[in-house]
Parts: sequence; structure tokens; C-alpha cells
Amino acid sequence: MKAALLLLAAGRGTRLRAEIPKAFQTLGDLTLLEHSARRLRQVCPPPEGELIVIISAQDRAVLLPPLLPMLAKLSARVVDGGETRQQSMQNGLAAASPDCDVILVHDAARPFFPIAAARQCLARALEVGAALLAVPATDTLKRCRPDGTVEATIDRHGIYNAQTPQALRRDVLDRAITHAKARGFAATDDVALAEAIGCPVAVVPGSPQNLKITHPADLVIAEALLRHFATSS
Repeated sequence: MKAALLLLAAGRGTRLRAEIPKAFQTLGDLTLLEHSARRLRQVCPPPEGELIVIISAQDRAVLLPPLLPMLAKLSARVVDGGETRQQSMQNGLAAASPDCDVILVHDAARPFFPIAAARQCLARALEVGAALLAVPATDTLKRCRPDGTVEATIDRHGIYNAQTPQALRRDVLDRAITHAKARGFAATDDVALAEAIGCPVAVVPGSPQNLKITHPADLVIAEALLRHFATSS
């Protein structure tokens, strides 16, 4: 198996209300991008794994240079991102070697994803076509009307919160992108592209610690998790 590991780091992270993009926020001594890149490299080392980092052209020129020695050590390549997440993923896919069997996509904003689960995600994608990390929904779910009042309580049985990494077999992703372009379909995550062409998607158990850094409070939680990992290792 040969895998392309796409690390999406082109987003602005406006909800974080920070002066620099989310991927370049520091967590401990490293940026979120560095944390995620190092973990991805453990999922699939070279030569079986190609690590491709997708960054906006502006950030590549201004913020990336200090990280280039680390990326070189990880044998990572850098490509420019697009206007949307889906376009950034497609730019990363275009940079992947033609002989890659499976594509793993991960958000730089999730620095604590479980490595073993990511490997299982790759294996399951090869088996069925696509796979993602996810955790069962634990909160009570409400569907609301436009005026903000509750319309119904949703049964959360069988409901999962999607995480990354997500993986798709190369042939599935190629067909899914062609389908999406033809219909102007923009997916909110990668495996939704596979769902749209009727491809099975396997769920691999994720982790509550696979936190996505979105709001300022998430960085505080992430710092606490980092200290926990340091003391428990």
C-alpha cells in the first residue's frame, strides 16, 4: 500500500479570533501544523507514505519559512491551498504520486488524533472505499426552527460526530471529485464526496481527545491535554 497523507493547513480560523492563521498557533513549543505533521508521519513513514502539506500562498511566503527544516526532516512537500477546503484537498491530491492507492486527509487543527486509529482508517478505506474517524454523539440533539425555538428532539442512536483523519481509496476519490464538479457539490468533509456516489464509508472509532481547535477555549483545553500527555508518558 502506498498512501498520500494530505495535511490541510490553509484555513484562516476566523472563529479563533487570532492574528495569525490557526495552523500556525503554538501549542507548547510547536505549532498545530508541526504537531499534526509529526503524528501523520508516524501513521505511514516513507517510502510508503507521502506527506503533502497544503498551505495558503500568503502563509507559505510569510509564516512557513521557520518550519521548513522540520518539514524537510519529515520528507514533506508543500502545495498551495485553494479558496475552499475541498479545493485545497484537490490541490493536495493533484500533487500526490499517481501510484498512491489511498488518500488520507487530516486537518492541522486536530493535533491529538490517535495514530493507531488513523492506520486502521487507511486499511478500512482500502477494503470498502472510504473511512473516517468518528465518535458517538453524547449530547441531546435538538432541531430548531428559523426563529430559534425547538422543533424536535433528535434520537441520537446511531448518530456520530465526524473527525479527521478521513481516508478514501484513490479511484473512489477521483470518481467522487468528478461527480462533485459536474453537480457543483461542495462537501463539508471528505467522505461526504464518497457518500454522494454511493460508496460505503466505514466508521473507525475516534477519540474524545481528538479535539479540533476552533475557539479560543479549545487552545486552553489543548494545553491541558498536552501537559497530561507529557506527565503520563
